[in-house]
Amino acid sequence: MEKTFTEMKLFQVKPDKLEQFEAKIEEMSANQLSCEGCLSLKYFKRFYTIDGIEPGQPPRELTRIVKCVKYYSFWEFDTKENYGKAIRVFFDHYNKDLQKLLIAPFDINLGYLI
Repeated sequence: MEKTFTEMKLFQVKPDKLEQFEAKIEEMSANQLSCEGCLSLKYFKRFYTIDGIEPGQPPRELTRIVKCVKYYSFWEFDTKENYGKAIRVFFDHYNKDLQKLLIAPFDINLGYLI
């Protein structure tokens, strides 16, 4: 089985921009999934932590926003070449609008799925 090329992004969203960011996710997702070679796309919002709990206990729900709300995306492709084409489209269409919703530029990590 060939390993797929993957990207994981971390978005640190301003607390007063959550609704706009989640609406932007809906818009971006349809476009991202239609990219050549895209195998999957997932977004999630951080709701829980394991800080301060005993091993074996369920995670603790976050109760307040300190400086931002963290969202993550996981985007999977058949090849890094198809990813390269897709990320260009992503930056051309969404980067400027996204940066207005974030406290810092999003962080991108890339590699092959193991």
